[in-house]
Amino acid sequence: MKICGVELKGNDAIVCIMSRENGLYDIPSIRVQKIAIADTGGAEQVRAFQFTFAKLMEDYKVDKVVIRGRALKGKFSGGPVGFKLEAAIQLIQDLPVEIISGSAVKKSLAKSQVDIDFRDTGLKQYQESAFETVFSYFEQSAYKPNSI
Repeated sequence: MKICGVELKGNDAIVCIMSRENGLYDIPSIRVQKIAIADTGGAEQVRAFQFTFAKLMEDYKVDKVVIRGRALKGKFSGGPVGFKLEAAIQLIQDLPVEIISGSAVKKSLAKSQVDIDFRDTGLKQYQESAFETVFSYFEQSAYKPNSI
């Protein structure tokens, strides 16, 4: 199964695609590591973002998207653009999307018996949160049979 982890930051959707087969993880090289939206006020820009994201998922045959959730209010709450991008991703036809809280990601990483050094992944530093999101999703599902 191939899953895309997403971190929404500012006007960007930072992505990391990962698959796991027979207990082995694979992180393929992809053409873009983040998808940005320029003008968040126009519906055309949101449609363009959604199309670009959907095309990337289709091209790499992604089965599911996992978005790292953000707080709705408070000091570390997500901005309005992030929630707009989240909705655009969730509304893509035939693409299952799940949101995982930051605390669930941290808990899963702490519980994981697989130790992956992020520096060895070949990913860019800004992709670390997206990587942790998708990796923790796989690790959570390892404890729940038939969950993926």
